[in-house]
Amino acid sequence: MPWTRLAGPLAAAEDGLARLDERLRTSGIRDGFISRTHFQDACANLWLAGELVSLEDLVLHDARMDIRSPTHALTRAQALRTRRRIAGAAPDWALSPDGLKALRGDGDGGPADAGPAGEGEDQGEDEAPGLPGDAGPLAGELAAIDRALTRSTRVLAGDATRAELLRNPLIYDPDGEESERLETWRHLAEMAQSEPPLLAAALLWDAWEREPPLERQAWLGPLLVAAVLRARQKTQAHLLCVNSALRCIRREKRRSPDHGVRQIAFLEAIAAGAEAGMKNHDRWLLARRGLESQVKTRRSSSKLPALVEFMLARPIASAGMIASALGVTPRAAQAMVAELGLREMTGRGRYRAWGIL
Repeated sequence: MPWTRLAGPLAAAEDGLARLDERLRTSGIRDGFISRTHFQDACANLWLAGELVSLEDLVLHDARMDIRSPTHALTRAQALRTRRRIAGAAPDWALSPDGLKALRGDGDGGPADAGPAGEGEDQGEDEAPGLPGDAGPLAGELAAIDRALTRSTRVLAGDATRAELLRNPLIYDPDGEESERLETWRHLAEMAQSEPPLLAAALLWDAWEREPPLERQAWLGPLLVAAVLRARQKTQAHLLCVNSALRCIRREKRRSPDHGVRQIAFLEAIAAGAEAGMKNHDRWLLARRGLESQVKTRRSSSKLPALVEFMLARPIASAGMIASALGVTPRAAQAMVAELGLREMTGRGRYRAWGIL
């Protein structure tokens, strides 16, 4: 590929990403920005896969306050949890053998996979927890139900063994060698260390998109690409929103049969995503300053400053979410929202939610 075609988009992407990361490094709303973009990138991940998920539904589902039964697409929004996991771990954790093993759900997740004590511990297949010994003629059926529930709990917690989750011929390709393909991609990441960070990210993203190493976790690729940039210290203050950036580029360019066009499309997406991130950051920072001017004369015991920070960290919030986070009643939460003059986002009379655009 001629360097003259690549130099311009690469320079623009490098500059835009560096400005955004430096702005976030010294920003007072860095944590709120990162929390918001986790939700946005998870929705963009599904959008790129052809699934539409409402940002409102994702936020409420994450808070376990769904107002309707979760859809199949909503339950597939695993990128939100995985993105938080990668962002909260060491920069080089996601690309390490242990990190990849944990992200695939194959074995111990290490420090980033810690949960409540006793969670995910294996129980014997022949043991039915809580089953009385004299259950009568239904003892066998009840034991089978308990074993199924135990396996389901382990699957949802990410602690199921690979033999249970993988190699089901009805779901996976019997001839697929995921471990070998993933190791090949990881070896490519090591070889790309000699390239500029964003050019290496473009190569790795294109390699993953062309042939995803993981059949059921193809959505993991952009998160690993973002982890590469973080490990290369190109983004030290945040985890790049690769999916949100790719939404800015037409599908014809992202899926072009020309290898060079796809690389340029990735670099143009990073530049567009960085510019959009700067605009969002400045808008949210201005909104925070406006809200802080309303609460600066309040007593030190007032919960309005905490409400401002809570609203900045989420694209949308209901009265129940505010009440749970601040330790107030839902009616008091509605009164605080009215006092701040937050915008109602849903247009409903019931189950209303507010947000900062």
